[in-house]
Amino acid sequence: MSKHAPILNLPNILTLIRVAAIPVLVLVFYVPMQGSDMMAAALFLAAGLTDWLDGYLARRLGQTSPFGAFLDPVADKLIVAVALVMLVQVHASLWLSVPAMVIVCREITVSALREWMAELGQRARVAVSSVGKIKTVAQMGSITVLLALKPAHTVDGDIVMTPGLWIGYAALYLATALTLWSMYRYLRAAAPQFRGAGRGE
Repeated sequence: MSKHAPILNLPNILTLIRVAAIPVLVLVFYVPMQGSDMMAAALFLAAGLTDWLDGYLARRLGQTSPFGAFLDPVADKLIVAVALVMLVQVHASLWLSVPAMVIVCREITVSALREWMAELGQRARVAVSSVGKIKTVAQMGSITVLLALKPAHTVDGDIVMTPGLWIGYAALYLATALTLWSMYRYLRAAAPQFRGAGRGE
């Protein structure tokens, strides 16, 4: 990594575009017009693809930077959290609220863990794993499907489940299971530091 890598290189610009897309995603999702749900899903999917693209370009062009290392995971967590909040409001279901809560809580926990481990000089112990990458794919896929398929409700308020919604929910629960498993692996890797470090504030 170059110590003098420019902040506004191509990978970081793509990441900033992903952050800027968040309010656009919210606006498109709630605008009362036909096809807004599909447009929101397409926007979210495009943001997910730029996540892969900016990482690939950073490595290929040798343009990794401390700013990019900070901003990229922040952008991912922001857009996922915002999308989940919108889905919880639209679906208004315990079956979606619980996995959304688990995913958001996991992201907060792991982010705090990584920051703490970095302060101890043990950041590599909690690096992104292959399980985390699979989780990300399942999570992005499930949210894209659920954004595209706003549910209809019965008179009693229950969601009318369609094959597409079943797929979206199944992928979300897979992502949730992988979320819990990856968090367990991160915590297990950090366990020696928990036992050896002194008490915090």
